[in-house]
Amino acid sequence: MEHSNLKKPRRNSPAGPTAMKRKRATEVPRPARGSSSISPKSDRALAVLQHIRELLRVSQQHFQRIEARCGVSGAQLWALAELQARPGSKISELAVTLSVHLSTASNLLDRLEAKALVRRQRGNQDQRVVRVYLTPAGQGVLHKAPKPAQGIIPDALHRMPRDALVRLDRDLEKLLKLARIRDQRAAMKPLADL
Repeated sequence: MEHSNLKKPRRNSPAGPTAMKRKRATEVPRPARGSSSISPKSDRALAVLQHIRELLRVSQQHFQRIEARCGVSGAQLWALAELQARPGSKISELAVTLSVHLSTASNLLDRLEAKALVRRQRGNQDQRVVRVYLTPAGQGVLHKAPKPAQGIIPDALHRMPRDALVRLDRDLEKLLKLARIRDQRAAMKPLADL
């Protein structure tokens, strides 16, 4: 009976079992600081590596949800979202917005057009100019799609403060130089295709 004065944590309180399970599920094991086998620099490098893995994994899971729910790839969904925001975009404009090669944007649109999610329309004055519009079916896909339509990483990058983006850009450039192997073509491929 001496324990009767101790209060049990409520299930929904921050100290309750639910919070403990949530904490355990999100904790990332890290090497112990001061461990003789791992230097502080190595410890930090491992922490950054874990962040990169997590970003890529949550991005991959998001793309899988998009495909399962909508039947389109993550890159195709982003293209649909951009066409909703800018109806009548030219293929070259879409390529710039998605940061992909013109041929990649054209291939994306070919696949979307085959699914009747977009339609291309030639200009009245200049038949060389092709503009792209969503169809009602394309609108429907966007309506039921998981958010963010452009993907986890592009969405997070657009919400970062500018000075943080400048630092991140500089630091990632250094990381790529230290990797010693570059594939600049990969920079122009959608994340969903990697």
